[in-house]
Amino acid sequence: MTRALMVTGAAGFIGANFVYHWARQHPGATLVAYDALTYAGNRASLAPLEDQGQLVFVQGDICDGKKVSETLAQHDIDTIVHFAAESHVDRSISGPDAFIRTNLVGTHTLLVAARERWLQGSGRPHRFHHVSTDEVYGSLSPSAPAFTETLRYEPNSPYSASKAGSDHLVRAYHHTYGLNVTTSNCSNNYGPFHFPEKLIPLCLTNILDGRPLPVYGDGSNIRDWLYVEDHARGIERVIKAGEAGETYNIGGNNEWANLAIVELLCDHLDRRFADQPELAGRYPGSPAGAGESRSLIQFVEDRAGHDWRYAIDASKVESALGFTPAETFETGIAKTIDWYLANESWWRPLL
Repeated sequence: MTRALMVTGAAGFIGANFVYHWARQHPGATLVAYDALTYAGNRASLAPLEDQGQLVFVQGDICDGKKVSETLAQHDIDTIVHFAAESHVDRSISGPDAFIRTNLVGTHTLLVAARERWLQGSGRPHRFHHVSTDEVYGSLSPSAPAFTETLRYEPNSPYSASKAGSDHLVRAYHHTYGLNVTTSNCSNNYGPFHFPEKLIPLCLTNILDGRPLPVYGDGSNIRDWLYVEDHARGIERVIKAGEAGETYNIGGNNEWANLAIVELLCDHLDRRFADQPELAGRYPGSPAGAGESRSLIQFVEDRAGHDWRYAIDASKVESALGFTPAETFETGIAKTIDWYLANESWWRPLL
């Protein structure tokens, strides 16, 4: 029974959504948000929960072993949910050092502190849940079967290589020391609080401001998309019922080519502007007011080492833990657009 939970990277996109989900499902439980507040961490995302006294916020670096250990002890933490990571592939290509430090050294620092606290100290029941990515498996051809948990790792970017290394460290701490761990590898997430450097929020905010929509190559690269609230539900299920030492792939069963995603967002916003004329007044520079959002699409030079296709086989988490996504892509995209239109005060300062 989880009594006191610490979420690393809690002010980031997926971390913040998980924190809200956990707070709704476990009112009154101890909830510690641990975040270094780098460029992608926004404490304002968690302000309502802080104001209501539903969480304790700790600003700290996961590479700071002393700070991590003090936080675990001060709040008597029995569960860590580890989201904190450098995650933008383009940034990993131009500056890989930060990815090695955060994703590898940071994860190891957390594991060391958890082992000292739980195995060499209190001996209490515990869980270290590590959140990873489908990118560790490499790239799929158009006809290849989706990624399963037993597939060989073949990371192709500094980002995915650093996440693959962190996955192996978590596994090693279970098999070597007996730390109670689980890992989940997810497909591309979308939804509220998504930092606007990633594809879907980038396109949404650029359409509203009339800025170009950059599409790598010919836009044919394929990704599997998962609504972030569904991901939070899946992680909760793994924490509660997952078997120690096991890995679970959490996906949306929802493959889309990048260009098709961009065109879908253009068409959705064109319809929103047609149905809600007041939007043209709020965003006078947007071609959505004239039903011409697609005019913003610009094809740009492909990213170095760009993986062709990701797809998750989520049959294990469904059969073993009974988890399936609740949102369809249609409902999830509608909720995402609603959120960005209603929360310009959140995303505007980040541009």
